[in-house]
Amino acid sequence: MVQTIGDRSDWKRILAEQLPLLGHRNWILVVDKAFPLQTSTGMTYVDSGSDLPTVLSHVLTSVNGSSHARSIVYRDAEMALLDEQLVPGVDRFKAQIDSILGNLPVQQVPHEAVFRKMDETTKLFQVLVIKTEGTIPYSSVFIELDCAYWNAGHEKLLRIKEQNGNEN
Repeated sequence: MVQTIGDRSDWKRILAEQLPLLGHRNWILVVDKAFPLQTSTGMTYVDSGSDLPTVLSHVLTSVNGSSHARSIVYRDAEMALLDEQLVPGVDRFKAQIDSILGNLPVQQVPHEAVFRKMDETTKLFQVLVIKTEGTIPYSSVFIELDCAYWNAGHEKLLRIKEQNGNEN
């Protein structure tokens, strides 16, 4: 059974309560209105009733302001192909999202790859899905949480020490 929690007015409180419990390998998805309710038990859904840029800005500020997590951001690769002819208002939306993302590196992935990744992820880890009122296709932003106080370089050095039997 998929878990849905809170009501529209609670999404910020729910994020504040959930974020300290989430960490490395958990995900927070800020999704458009048509994002499907999935059957995976590892996914928790919150309906924000708010627009996607507002929710994304708050989520990124919360995650990147925490002491334990940092954001790895993914977007649908299809978004780059959308233009005003296909989706009126998309250029303004893209500019808003780009402004919110600032200098964060963003990985572009095909939409279907996101579903495969979530299927794999939810077998072991929790995913918090915050639905928005967004109605621009392929506009969802997928945030993988990583450890804020440990990075791949540190991990590599640790594993080298481990292989060498070096305790110092």
